[in-house]
Amino acid sequence: MKKQNQRREALVYHAKPSPGKIEVVPKKPYRSQRDLALAYSPGVALPCLEIDKEKKEVYKYTNKGNLVAVISDGSAVLGLGDIGPLASKPVMEGKGLLFKIFADIDVFDIEIDAKDPDKFVEVVKSIAPTFGGINLEDIKAPQAFDIEKRLKEELDIPVMHDDQHGTAIISCAALINALQIANKEIDKVSIVVSGAGAAAISCSKLYMALGAKRKNIVMLDSKGVIRTNRKNLSKEKKAFATNKNLNSLKDSIKNADVFIGLSKPDILSIAMLKSMAKDPIVFAMANPDPEINYDLACSVRNDVIMATGRSDHPNQVNNVLGFPFIFRGALDVRASMINEEMKLAAVKALAELAKESVPEQVNIAYGVTSMSFGRNYIIPKPFDPRLISRVPLAVAKAAVKSGVSKKPIKDWNRYKEDLESRLGSNQKIVRLIHDRAKSEPKRLVFAEADQLDVLKAAQIVQEEGIAETILLGNRETIEDLKETINFEKDVEIIDPKDRKESKRRKIYSEIFWQDQKRRGYTKYDAIKLMRERNYFAAMMIKNKDADAMISGYSRNYPSVIKPILEIIPKAKSIKRVAATNLMLTKIGPIFISDTTLNVDPSAQELATIAKMTAKAVEMFGIKPILAMLSFSNFGSSKFPQSNKVSEAVEILHKTSPEIIVDGPIQSDFALNKKLLDKRFPFSSLKSKKVNTLILPNLDSANITYKIIKELNEALSIGPILLGLSEPVHVIQLGASVEEIVNMSAVAVIDAQFKKIN
Repeated sequence: MKKQNQRREALVYHAKPSPGKIEVVPKKPYRSQRDLALAYSPGVALPCLEIDKEKKEVYKYTNKGNLVAVISDGSAVLGLGDIGPLASKPVMEGKGLLFKIFADIDVFDIEIDAKDPDKFVEVVKSIAPTFGGINLEDIKAPQAFDIEKRLKEELDIPVMHDDQHGTAIISCAALINALQIANKEIDKVSIVVSGAGAAAISCSKLYMALGAKRKNIVMLDSKGVIRTNRKNLSKEKKAFATNKNLNSLKDSIKNADVFIGLSKPDILSIAMLKSMAKDPIVFAMANPDPEINYDLACSVRNDVIMATGRSDHPNQVNNVLGFPFIFRGALDVRASMINEEMKLAAVKALAELAKESVPEQVNIAYGVTSMSFGRNYIIPKPFDPRLISRVPLAVAKAAVKSGVSKKPIKDWNRYKEDLESRLGSNQKIVRLIHDRAKSEPKRLVFAEADQLDVLKAAQIVQEEGIAETILLGNRETIEDLKETINFEKDVEIIDPKDRKESKRRKIYSEIFWQDQKRRGYTKYDAIKLMRERNYFAAMMIKNKDADAMISGYSRNYPSVIKPILEIIPKAKSIKRVAATNLMLTKIGPIFISDTTLNVDPSAQELATIAKMTAKAVEMFGIKPILAMLSFSNFGSSKFPQSNKVSEAVEILHKTSPEIIVDGPIQSDFALNKKLLDKRFPFSSLKSKKVNTLILPNLDSANITYKIIKELNEALSIGPILLGLSEPVHVIQLGASVEEIVNMSAVAVIDAQFKKIN
């Protein structure tokens, strides 16, 4: 982005449609006078009195336990220097936004006009009762060291100066992994630190906590190497003074293993980089311009392991990987402080996470084909959804173990689930679906594996243990794509057109012809069709050469479903196949049927669709609560469309009394429990949360689920085919990798379910 455009867009972003980036939003009802009386006078007096009797009750009756203060004097704003408290406010608001979106922590940003450390400490102490934690930000050294130290000693809530510890924690996690890749030991490597501010000092201390030797660290400031014979050194710098005969960065960097840059742009020259040891680790973290240009460094040394503070290069040392999640864990156990044990726990959690397979949504967010642990991926990305459950959990456990927790957690599995739910119930449902599939993986054939997104989904499915994948398509194309995305697992690849498959094609064609010979197919037709992947894949299922099948990415729905319906029989007593979509909405999971196949089902067919959908809902471990939707409520209209739904409900009540179902009912009453209970207290849906919507025709069902998907950004899993005897599923044309992975898990669960039923 050009600087001129960037300037305009940044200013517009902060100014429009209303100034600033954060706001206070009520989370309790306030519409009526009664609500206001409870929120303020006279109702508010009661929790006040409870807190007066027992101070810790403040965590029960107020938001203190989820409220962090982001506090600065604006004396050392990143890249801008001492711009003062007012000019620093956009940065502090931004910090508040990050706390909220990454860890669901509420923030008040507070800018203090006080350069004197004593006055600053006094102000912070006086407002501390409001907060569950304090994040100090952009305060210059050496005052920052003294301010944080005093506040940690004098307050009983977590206090952290993120400029010191955030960079230290993230870079430390990166260093652990970089050393592993370089096959070097932390207690043996020589480390050169360019910069001696708050972040540099904190980084060096944390490296030492992990095993780096003080004698192996050389630190430089603007005057050169910090040596023992230098005068007027602060106590922080004095702790890292060396007696080695070194005077410059050029002297210090020769044969060094690690360069840590927290100083200024372009001070690490090509010659200096060339003089470093084999597999040099270079963390050039000056922002916005690093100590050496990323592309330049990589062109000079192909063995360099490089990180910067920039988002447009691999391995960004970004504090957002740390502070939201560290405070989340600290707040949740009501820690009195953030100690070294908690910081090291965060370091180790981040380092381990980088070694796991990367979720596809992270690849999409960063516009890359694939990321995997290596020189270009040594720390997780900020939008990795797993951070919320991994880092806070590790921090909270460390707080409890080290004795600084005032509210220890007893059920860690439940806590992990609570953390994941902070991303919304969608993540929880998806995780449950994946876990269910992993419990008993099946052989899953991808009929279009020579499509990049399908292959990427298959890679995730294989690596996550959701299924054993079988890849159908052009072998050469698949092999090339596998190499492109680093799909290294050895999996079965089948090209239906390959000569090697002639024997299997002959077997399949004979079975197909025997089934279809009275439906217009010749033997020649059967042989020819077996070269087509959807026919071939469906026959693999029929012949038990695979357990489940996924197709539909590159072709329209009718052309994909046709061979499946010809080859795969319907389930016992089922006359019509249908489909449902699982919509993961803000109010929880909602199943919608029939979304793809039945244009205008009869009352009997509608009842059958409802039965099949209820069975599918149970497959996900959810008790089905069905609403049969119409434009009218319980016989208020006598139009044929509404009468059809009434008849379907009567059929269900007679033939399937075990299913909780009612209708016809309008969608707002079905989804609003209070509204339904008040208006229709006789309904069998009374006091129940509807999770399944049966719509009267294909128009309404297909339109409804797609509107929900687009307007509410709801995640859709489906269409899930209902009524077939085998687990075969057809995804939407051009489905995303995430959608394919989710449908793969559904196919595996379907195979599990059909095995025992």
